[in-house]
Amino acid sequence: MSGDPEGNVFCVLEPRETYRDTGPVAAVVVDCADPHALAAFWGGAAGWEVRETRGDLVRLRAPGNVGPYLEFFRRAPGTTPLRHRLHLDALALPGHDLKAEIARLERLGARTVDGGRGEASCRPMADIEGNEFCLLAPGAGAE
Repeated sequence: MSGDPEGNVFCVLEPRETYRDTGPVAAVVVDCADPHALAAFWGGAAGWEVRETRGDLVRLRAPGNVGPYLEFFRRAPGTTPLRHRLHLDALALPGHDLKAEIARLERLGARTVDGGRGEASCRPMADIEGNEFCLLAPGAGAE
């Protein structure tokens, strides 16, 4: 394990067949209480598919098996979760406006949170374990 200049931990992996075609970022790893429930939430939210389930690991990847994995590992007993060190920015599914996407994510178990940002292009939300993420309005950031 290594840390970046701000102390965020990351792993430099030896070559593995699983990550052969992911690009330089092999996976975003989420330490969580219930990897199966959180993977079900994010799979439904992002439209990503389960690629592997093994014990306390659930691995998702985008349709077409492209890009990095989103991996959910069961947090080791007795460890305290680090909150707000990293969050995901999510785009609305194609054809959904921001209001429809918020409603869809809330049906999956997400909740809106007061992010204090005041930005109309981003709606702060939290997943089923309280991990915050931003739901970007359609066209947000498009230049």
